[in-house]
Formats: sequence, structure tokens, C-alpha cells
Amino acid sequence: MPRITSRTVAVPVAAAASAMLVLCSCSAGAGTTSDKASPRQEADLIARVGTAEDSAGPAPAVAGARKGGTIHVANLRDHAHLDPQKIYAGEAYNTSLLWGRQLTQYQIVDGEPKLVGDLATDTGKPSDGGRTWTYKLKDGIAWQDGKPITSEHVKYGIQRTFAPGFEVGPSYWPQWLTGKSDLAQAREVYGGPEKDGDFDRIETPDDKTIVFRFHETQSDVPFMAAQSSSSPVRPDKDTGAAYDLKPFASGPYRIVAHRQNRSLTLAKNPHWKADTDPIRHQYADAFEFTFGKKELNTAQEILNGRGDGAATVTTKNDFPPELIGEANRDPKKKDLVVDGRRGAFSSHLVIRNDRVADPEVRKAIHYLFPRRQARQALGGPRVGDIATTYSSPAIVGWHPYDTYPVAPTGDIKKAKEHLAKAAKPVERLSYAYESNAVNDRLAQVLVDAFAKAGIELVTKPMPLPAYTNEVLRGTDPKYDLWMSASSVDWPTPATGVPYRFDSRRDTLDNDPRYQNPAVDKELDRIARIGDATKKAKALIALEQDTIMKDVPLVPFLHQRVQQVRGADVGGAFIHPIYGTISPAWLYLKKS
Repeated sequence: MPRITSRTVAVPVAAAASAMLVLCSCSAGAGTTSDKASPRQEADLIARVGTAEDSAGPAPAVAGARKGGTIHVANLRDHAHLDPQKIYAGEAYNTSLLWGRQLTQYQIVDGEPKLVGDLATDTGKPSDGGRTWTYKLKDGIAWQDGKPITSEHVKYGIQRTFAPGFEVGPSYWPQWLTGKSDLAQAREVYGGPEKDGDFDRIETPDDKTIVFRFHETQSDVPFMAAQSSSSPVRPDKDTGAAYDLKPFASGPYRIVAHRQNRSLTLAKNPHWKADTDPIRHQYADAFEFTFGKKELNTAQEILNGRGDGAATVTTKNDFPPELIGEANRDPKKKDLVVDGRRGAFSSHLVIRNDRVADPEVRKAIHYLFPRRQARQALGGPRVGDIATTYSSPAIVGWHPYDTYPVAPTGDIKKAKEHLAKAAKPVERLSYAYESNAVNDRLAQVLVDAFAKAGIELVTKPMPLPAYTNEVLRGTDPKYDLWMSASSVDWPTPATGVPYRFDSRRDTLDNDPRYQNPAVDKELDRIARIGDATKKAKALIALEQDTIMKDVPLVPFLHQRVQQVRGADVGGAFIHPIYGTISPAWLYLKKS
């Protein structure tokens, strides 16, 4: 697995739009200008796991939807990967729902997600204390050429995740099935289907049954099985590196042509059966993706309906800030801007705990941090809701808490009180960041706030490559503070809290260098909990009751995103799991 992933991805806070790795929640149009945490109607969305009945197709109809026409999708950049075992980005997950299916997936009704069986009849059946999981495949599921999808195809797809070249994708299957902590160790046990044939920890007793035998209790398997890495691949259609450009379809659309970095054309898959699919729709006749046009030009065409603009959406581009005023002045244009949470992405001011070891100093930083002014430097309320929790409101088990309440503008008096309690005086701290106009403004806000508390904040602006290599990917950055954005790989805290705050993990996971033996011990206990919901609640309790009292980092924002749709495009919303407009629910109001 790449060391910088969605589970604890450290990215420049102003660049999180381009990172867009993964997850979770809110329905479209649910914007807020509050300085407080997001409204509860957003926060409660990700707590449902569906039944076998919920897993049966067809998908609930989108109100007002009609069939026909071609939907245009215009993005600045092409997808880095289309091979399902290499996809590890929220927008790519989202878009690949058009042509790919997984063991489980998220059904969306009125903006609310429910995890259901996709290719499988349900979300899986555990046994042996959660170490064994069994899935049954549905009748009637087929490839784009009409041949049936079998358990062997699912097994082959998952076995590919062990092979060289698939490091760019998630490595949970290799790690969990071998009981090894990293991918290199897992490959010593099994090296993929081409090298080692079949892996005996995955059993396929018949064409409809697949059994996974893990070494330890794994309560989050149903969520992990919704990742694209759980997609089937047919061995006779596996074209190696070329599969990354044109995978074979199991979803409602098939890829007709892909001109890398230029265009992607989809047509209906005639062998997809709606009554097997509780997730997707097949409203449009075709999708035409184009890549390369500047984001501002694309948004202007969509807002003004020029060319194909009325039938166009963006799924990777953020809505350009230059057009916010224009959209706000015109209600019709404002209606074309789709707003929602950027999945489960949250922004934090990371404190390197081994350099800022005194908890009184870390508490002082918490109090002096001017969240409202910092958010304004980044673009105001549209970029996110001010956070008081580490984990996002978009995950199972989350509830609002505020460990050390402070006004959004900060409290310099309180900060000075904690500095006075510090074992040693603090005169100077360092802050590294990626230099651009937005982040330069943010840095100045922080410099001014620290100065009011009597601390000189020495800034280190860097170009993005240097910042990435030295701070985000570097094992020993010589700085005290930096901004990061983090998310999780599915809507529970299981790939967040245990990774970032376990002192036994390396510094690319535990980037604050947080050390608390009591937390390590409790993480081991929680890992053995066999119920995903109970496990999530225990992790959030640990976060609230112990970790955040130590102030290993300072919560800043639960991020938001705005994208744009054409006037003739219906069904557009920010996907509550993947954090972008989802093509699988779109239709044309007229064609």
C-alpha cells in the first residue's frame, strides 16, 4: 500500500481537492455557514448496514428521472487508474460504479447511504469469531459479453492485489488474509495468481460461493468489500497493464473507447440486469468524458449553458472561487452548484509531539489557533465546517464533543495561561507549508496569532514537490507544525484512529509521533471487537476520552466541496461516501 493513503493522508489543507482520496458524508445542497460542527442531519448518515432484502435489485428510482441522451463529464484530468485493483481515489471509485461492481456497495436514497450486497446477496456472513466471512453471489450477474460472473472471478480479482504493480491500490486483502502488517511481508506468503496460482485462504466451493479465512477477527469486512479492489476480474480478459485503460465491464455501462488524457466514451452494457443491482441506474444512453479543458472555462460553459454545457457535469473539478459571486447573484446559476461534505476529509494542524513534547504547550497552540480567520484565508465557510473533533461527522460512531472549548477566533489569554505552566519557556516554533497564494495567507494568520501569545512562528514555505517529499513523505521533517488533511478508507474510524495514534506504527502513519502506552493497549483490545458498530463507538470513545486530551494535533475543518452541473442534468448530488458528484445516479431532463 502507498504509505500516504486516504486513511491518514497528510496533504496541504488547501490542496485537498486534488488529493480527493476517499470518504464520507452528506446530501447535496446541505450547505452551512456555521462556525460549529456540521448539522446532525448530515452527521447521522453513515450508520446503516442493509439486509438481504435491501441487497436485491433494482435500485430505488430517482424521482423525476427519465431515460435517454448523452451526459457529458468534463474534468481537467483523466483518472490515474481504471483497473479496479489499482483504484484508490474517491472520484475514481465513484465514477467506476458506472462499469464496475463489487461484493458490497452503498445504496443511496435521498442522500442517505446504506451498505448492501452488490454482486453478493448480502453484506456477508461471519463465523469463527469474525475470522471467516462467506459471500453468496446473486443469480443473473453477467459480464458485458453475457457470460456469468462467478466466485472464481471475484477470487482472481482479489488475488491480483498481492501482485507487483498493485501497490497503488489498497492492501487490506493481502494484509488481512496473511496476517502480516505490510504488503511486502504479505507477498512473502503469497505473490499473486501469476506467481503462486490460487491462494488457499480464499475458497470457492462452487460458482456462487466465496469464503475468506482471515488470521484475526475482522469486523469491517463488509465495508472493505465495497472498495474497488473487491471487483471481479476475468482471467481471460486480464490484459495486464492495458487493463488499467479499459477494464471489462460488469456494471450498467461498458467502455467503448479511452484516449488517455483526452476522452472516455461509455455505452450501455446490454447484459447488465437492473433487477440484480440495488445501487446503479442506466438512465442515460451514453457518457462522454473529456479531459484537459481549464476548470474555469468548463464551469463558465456549464453555468451559461454554452455548447454542451447544459448536459455537462464535473466530477473531479472544484467549482472555481472566481465564479462564486456570479453564482450567488443569479439564483438559476446558484442552483447549478452542488455542495456537500468532501467525504470524511478533515483538516488538522499537526503538532510534532516529539519536538513539542510539553502538553501545556500543545494546549496553548489549541487555544491560540484562530480557526475562523484561518478558514477565511482559505476561502470562507464554503471550504468546511469548523471542527472540534478529530474524526469526521461522516463516520459510524461519531458524536459531537469539544475537549477544550474555545471560540472560533481563538483565546490568547487562555493560551498564555498554559504557556505559563510549561516546563520551559517557548519563544519560537517552526511551521512548514506548501507555498501558494492561499497558503501564504493562512501562514500569515498563524504568524500573527502566535505572536500575540509571545511565540515567534518561523515559516518555511516550499514548492509542492519539496513539501511532499520533505514533510509529508519524509520520515524526519525538522519542523514543529504543519497542516494536513486526513480521511478514512470506509465510513468507520477503523482506518483512522488506530493508524494515526498507535505509537508502534511508523511516522508516515503516526505523523504527530504520538506516544501513549495506554492508548496502544486499548487499541489492541478494540481490534478484537467482532462487531463493526461497537468497534467504531469504542474508537471514538478512545479518541474523545484520552487521545484528544493529550492534544496530539488541533482539529480545524470538516471539509466541504462544491461542483457544478448543467441545467439539463438531474440526479446530481455529492456522494455521501465518495465526496464527489456521482455519475451513476444522473439523468438528462431533456435530450
